[in-house]
Amino acid sequence: MAAGAHAAGTAVASFPVHYHYEQVDEVKVFYREAGRRENPTVLLLHGFPTSSFMYRNLIPLLADRYHVIAPDLPGFGLTQAPEDGRYAYTFDQLSRTLGRFTEQLHLDRYAIQVFDYGAPVGWRLAMAHPERITAIISQNGNAYEEGLSEGWKPIREYWRYPSPENRASVRAFMTPAALKWQYTHGVGDESLIAPETYLLDVAMMASPGNLDIQLDLILNYASNVAQYPEYQAYFRRHQPPLLAVWGRNDPFFLPAGAEAWKRDIPTAEIRFHDTGHFALETHAAEIGAEIHDFLDRHLRH
Repeated sequence: MAAGAHAAGTAVASFPVHYHYEQVDEVKVFYREAGRRENPTVLLLHGFPTSSFMYRNLIPLLADRYHVIAPDLPGFGLTQAPEDGRYAYTFDQLSRTLGRFTEQLHLDRYAIQVFDYGAPVGWRLAMAHPERITAIISQNGNAYEEGLSEGWKPIREYWRYPSPENRASVRAFMTPAALKWQYTHGVGDESLIAPETYLLDVAMMASPGNLDIQLDLILNYASNVAQYPEYQAYFRRHQPPLLAVWGRNDPFFLPAGAEAWKRDIPTAEIRFHDTGHFALETHAAEIGAEIHDFLDRHLRH
C-alpha cells in the first residue's frame, strides 16, 4: 500500500487533469485526461446518475504511471448529444459512440475501469475488440444475475411491462432524495460524502429532456442482462486480468456479482470494502492503491 500512497502524493503535484471535448459523429464528448500519453492507457467509464466527475479523486492516483482518460457518456455530465431525437439512448448506441471515441483518440490498447452503467458499455467494447483490452477493473460493475439485488424488482417490472404506470413508478429513482440515497446508503460515516456529488447529479437530471433519457436507458438496461451469457463467454475465452473491487453494502449490485467472476476467470482478484455503491467517495485512497498495484503487476513488466 505504501507504494500506492506515494504514487498518489506525487501524481497530484506533477500530473494535472486536462479537460477536453472530442466531436464523435453527432456527439460532442467531454472527457478528462491526465498522465503521459506514452504510458499505458486506462479508460474510466462512469455509471448512473453521475459522470466522469466521480473519478476526480481516482485520476490523480493513477496518473503518475498511467495515461488516464475519463469520458462523460451521452446523456450524462457535459457530453452533448442532439436534442431532436436523432440520438438513440441505448447501451448499444452508447458503446458505438465510445468505441468511435477511443479510435479517434488513437487508443489502440487500454485497460478499462468500469462502474454501474459503464460496465455494459465496457463489456461491449471488450467483446467487439478483445485485442485492445489489457486489463479490467470493475468497481460495482455487474455481469452476473446473482449480482442483481431485490432493488431491481420495480425495474424488472418496467422491463416486462413498459406501461406509462410502470414508467412513472421508476421515476422514483430520479428524485433528489433517491439520488442522495444512492451515495449514502451503506456508508458508515455519511459526513464523508461530499454534497456536491449528488447535488451535481440532481442538477444534471433536471436539465430539459434528461429525465426521459434516463427512463429510456433504464428500460434498455434489460438488454445488458440478456447479454450476461455473452459477457461471461468473453471472460472465459479471453481471460483478461481482472480486479473486482466492491462496496459490499451496495443496494443494487451484490457481492455475489463480484465473486461470480471466479467461475469464468479463476485468477480474478476480488476485494471488498465496507461502504456502498459509490465506493470511491469513501475509499478512494484504498481502492486507488489496489488498482495501482494491480495495473503495475499486469501492465508494467
